[in-house]
Amino acid sequence: MRIKPIAVTAVALLALTSCGTAENPPATPSDKNGAEASTDRPATLSPDAKAGIRAAAGLPDDPDAKTRQAYLDALDAIDARIIKPGKEDQAVSRGINQCGSIKNVKDEAKLAQTALERFTVDTRLPDIANPTTGEAINKAAHTHLCPSF
Repeated sequence: MRIKPIAVTAVALLALTSCGTAENPPATPSDKNGAEASTDRPATLSPDAKAGIRAAAGLPDDPDAKTRQAYLDALDAIDARIIKPGKEDQAVSRGINQCGSIKNVKDEAKLAQTALERFTVDTRLPDIANPTTGEAINKAAHTHLCPSF
């Protein structure tokens, strides 16, 4: 059985988002009696581990500072509300994930809708939740984060 890159990406992202830090540890699950259950996973992933997961999923590396800023500027040019205040890292992460869709999804309408959903434009910004905005987000991600896709 062949695992699709998008499925690998989803699993990897779940693993990444469920990790905590020393300042903000992940929630500890409890058993049915309320006692804390043990978790034997690391609190954070090393940069090498993160890069390995991305490579396995076919996603690009983090952009350099100049490329990152150009990407964020491109999103701002579409609509300044797309990037939530103080959430630039989230916008970059979502753009990198969108690159996985750009690489694997050939239906342009579906790809535009995926962008709207991934950036929560469809729920937060219904006034701009249209194919044109989705296509513009895809163009920004493709141009700056994954031009080889």
